[in-house]
Amino acid sequence: MEFGVSVFPTASITPPGALAKEVEDRGFSSLWFPEHSHIPTSRATPWGGREGAPPLPGYYSETFDQFVALTAAASATVNLRLGAGITLVAQRDPIWLAKQVASIDVLSGGRFEFGVGYGWNREEMAQHGVNYTQRRALLREKVLMMKELWREDEASYDGDLLHLEPSWAWPKPLQKPHPPISLGSAGGPKTFADIIEFCDSWMPIPGRTDLPSKVAELRQQSEDSGRDPDSIGLGVFGARPKDDFIELLRELGFTTVLFQLRQDDPGDVGKSLDQFAEFADRHRA
Repeated sequence: MEFGVSVFPTASITPPGALAKEVEDRGFSSLWFPEHSHIPTSRATPWGGREGAPPLPGYYSETFDQFVALTAAASATVNLRLGAGITLVAQRDPIWLAKQVASIDVLSGGRFEFGVGYGWNREEMAQHGVNYTQRRALLREKVLMMKELWREDEASYDGDLLHLEPSWAWPKPLQKPHPPISLGSAGGPKTFADIIEFCDSWMPIPGRTDLPSKVAELRQQSEDSGRDPDSIGLGVFGARPKDDFIELLRELGFTTVLFQLRQDDPGDVGKSLDQFAEFADRHRA
């Protein structure tokens, strides 16, 4: 079981490079940065798309560009894995995104983890020209197109929504055939179908998912689809630092555990980093 942390990279906390060095020095395996391009002030969609959710924290609209921040983190570390957790793929151009993923994987020496997600903020998507109801289909086709760009010297793709004429695109990722792809989402048949088709692992937020039943569901759906369930990795975002919870994750086969660093106050990041490091040290055996 490997432990990592995630945090929104902003100008109000430790800079990404210095933070990454602190994370690596404390023995964590990975550091993950989420992203939002912007937050429309209408706030029509509640936080996470959940009715009755608390007000959205300000750091959602203050984040650095995800890949710029991850590059800074990569340049300051040696072994730490750098995670996009998660990239809002439906809102991004897949050709540019494929180049960004491959570039950071090469420049980091093959340490990149590609977390992807459907997204929840309808008005943010709309500003990118994305129809909310198409976000799942767009994510699927964009990932499939990127896989072609990563694998093939002359890549092409024909989908229902996207088309790529035969094209050259470099660099190719250092990790073969590409960096690990994790889907961060609550579990369900449609999500699991996407994971089975084009992802390497599932990474839910545990507070929103009944993990034992959903892991069993994923394994069964995988078997029914002809994919080995053991080929699908399991990880969690926002893990609770509770002994019994970690033991449950271990029993269910989870191998990646990510803690969410606090950041309401600039001093929160360092304090929570120390607390999570002490907790993780007790559970690495």
